[in-house]
Amino acid sequence: MVRVAIIGGSGYTGLELIRLLVRHPGVDLTAVTSREYNGKPVSLAFPALAGVCHLTFSWPDPDRLAGAADLFFVALPHKTAMAVIPSLLEAGGKVVDLSADFRFRDRKVYEEWYQEHTAPELLAEAVYGLPELYREEIKRARLVGNPGCYPTSVILGLAPLLHAGLIESQGIIADCKSGASGAGRGVSLSTLYCEVNEGFRAYKIAEHRHTPEMEQELGRLAGLPLKITFTPHLVPMNRGILATLYTVLQGPLEEQEIAAVFEQFYRGAPFIRLCPPEILPNTAAVRGSNYCDLAWRLDQRTGRLIVVSAIDNLTRGASGQAVHNMNLMLGFPETQGLEVVPFLP
Repeated sequence: MVRVAIIGGSGYTGLELIRLLVRHPGVDLTAVTSREYNGKPVSLAFPALAGVCHLTFSWPDPDRLAGAADLFFVALPHKTAMAVIPSLLEAGGKVVDLSADFRFRDRKVYEEWYQEHTAPELLAEAVYGLPELYREEIKRARLVGNPGCYPTSVILGLAPLLHAGLIESQGIIADCKSGASGAGRGVSLSTLYCEVNEGFRAYKIAEHRHTPEMEQELGRLAGLPLKITFTPHLVPMNRGILATLYTVLQGPLEEQEIAAVFEQFYRGAPFIRLCPPEILPNTAAVRGSNYCDLAWRLDQRTGRLIVVSAIDNLTRGASGQAVHNMNLMLGFPETQGLEVVPFLP
């Protein structure tokens, strides 16, 4: 059994990680940390885990934790994560970082959108943790930057098309909707029940921090720098992301050609489901799972190709993808511990 630990485990991503890891046959969850709940049972913060997880939250001391696990999931806020990860690596551990601290290749881009980076020497070796794009690199990595939830839905929807050169690299519009859990578990006026229920609103237009992450990876796929228009929306549901992606075709295409590109690109990708023509992705159909459901519609009248992508923001957009990366890093079967049938209804 491989020992794993979660640093920063009292949020929604921590809950989701525990839910997946306690049933994973190849690992032993040895520690979960929390400043707020230090010394208290995990089941006190998460009653749903009573009888499932018997651990007690511990203080997030990286020096003490360094010998407690072989792989660490760091689910701390941006900047806090980069302060503890170097010592974990120095002690011989592997790390899957769920913050944004090691998702960027260019330090200047990170600092423009976040803050000063205090461990820039690790950026060159960190691997962007999207398995469908970087499977082999993840297998060899000791540090993986787990992608953001919105970027996961957008990049997976556009990757085959940009890689094949079927769409223009400019003029892409990502219109995305997320459930309220994407804002985290902390108390915030904007995510209180009365503020979210029976409402539907856009937020952080032209300023969301996930924008440069998308542009970094989509630009690599296209082979040149690009910019996208990204507008996130908050919808009154707990979990899920639906991304509607508007693109401009490079030239005339038939439905069969588009289907062939998606099928070829995602051949052997166990968590990508290409919807049949009569079905469009629905967040309810991926809830609690590591799947990404994809579909597209060709608008011959406007010359646009519209892609729809659905994921669970907490699973595929965070913790499930982190476990997916762990499986690759540790040599486990890619789907191990993630064979979860989506929750429905």
